Amino acid sequence: MKKKLFRRVATIGVAAVLAVGATAMFSGCSTDNPEITITYTFNGKDYEVDYKLSRKSAPQTVQHFIELADNGYYEGLCVHDYDSANLFAGGYTYEDGTLVEKNYFEAVKDYDLTQSVFQTDDRATGMNTVYGEFSKNGVSVNGSKYTHTAGALVMYYTDKGTDNTRVYTLRSGNNEIQSNSEYKYNSATSLFYTFTGESKPASESLYCVFGMAMDFENQLNGEDGLLTAISDFTSELSEGQSFTEEHTERNINQYDPVDSVRNAIISATFNVPIEPIIIKSVKVNKY
Repeated sequence: MKKKLFRRVATIGVAAVLAVGATAMFSGCSTDNPEITITYTFNGKDYEVDYKLSRKSAPQTVQHFIELADNGYYEGLCVHDYDSANLFAGGYTYEDGTLVEKNYFEAVKDYDLTQSVFQTDDRATGMNTVYGEFSKNGVSVNGSKYTHTAGALVMYYTDKGTDNTRVYTLRSGNNEIQSNSEYKYNSATSLFYTFTGESKPASESLYCVFGMAMDFENQLNGEDGLLTAISDFTSELSEGQSFTEEHTERNINQYDPVDSVRNAIISATFNVPIEPIIIKSVKVNKY
């Protein structure tokens, strides 16, 4: 990421060869189904959950998530909103008993992310957000597609209210800029959730399912799984005590680059676990 003439030329030549080789190697190793491991830490113990992603159904979302993971973006963030069917994460840390939002746009400004959403049509104003790969955004998914079933890994975006801001987007496989796209559907940054319920068809058209837990029954729901550990912890609480406490975030778009979205002051209430669930790491095992 981040001499003599003959020696300088030789060095540049070697660097060029290495760069070409690295590109070829990466291309050769890229697959339709990358694999990642998210390690969650809960109550003093680590829980690894393996996911298989789908480049075929969500190429830009998968690319974006992998680039964030490779830059270490998710390390130390927490599950900031929890219920019986969802683990929402990717945007907050938990510090001294309080949620603190991470400034995504400031954090990624030097990441050199692959761009798919732009302020103008000259492709010089990438917004570091992700093109929404779901039907509400006009995307028809071809080939295999994960759905909202147990273990689904889903890209999420915050509510933009009635804002009608439009942006330019670049659809994967099509090198032409799409004009007049709704920003609210092309504004995903780093938020994601793992769906742990049985089925949620109402969300299929609104959010991009880009991966699936490879062993939900054991790694999440099994005897030594994360969800079981949460259930065991909850069972030990005193009568009437809940595993979560409500926290209201006054402006969920406080760092958004679009003035009208940022200034709308839209709030949201999260169910924050009283025992933090921390993302220790997101590791890419296969590209």
